[in-house]
Amino acid sequence: MIKDRIIPIIEEREATDDEWDYGVEQCKNKLIALFTENIDESIKFLDNDCTADQFSWLSEVFDEIAEKTQSHAFIDALKRLAVKYPEETKEFNILSFIESAEGTIED
Repeated sequence: MIKDRIIPIIEEREATDDEWDYGVEQCKNKLIALFTENIDESIKFLDNDCTADQFSWLSEVFDEIAEKTQSHAFIDALKRLAVKYPEETKEFNILSFIESAEGTIED
């Protein structure tokens, strides 16, 4: 299940110093690989299990996931989470990340 696999990756990302580019990039790559592996499962996770904190961390890779999957359903799930977690969305300017990710989808 994606939930069990995402928690340690996000914990690793949280523990990684933002100044350590290689470590940050490795965490991001793990998240992108996990989410693009099965977009339907990823969307189910977003809709049912994603916490506000996880949503905030995932915002770092919205663009890459959207670009690789070309999934409008993924963008819709992100928009639902933005409504569900308005404080985090505002604090971390997550709507701009969602809009950017939406822009990577070719119609």
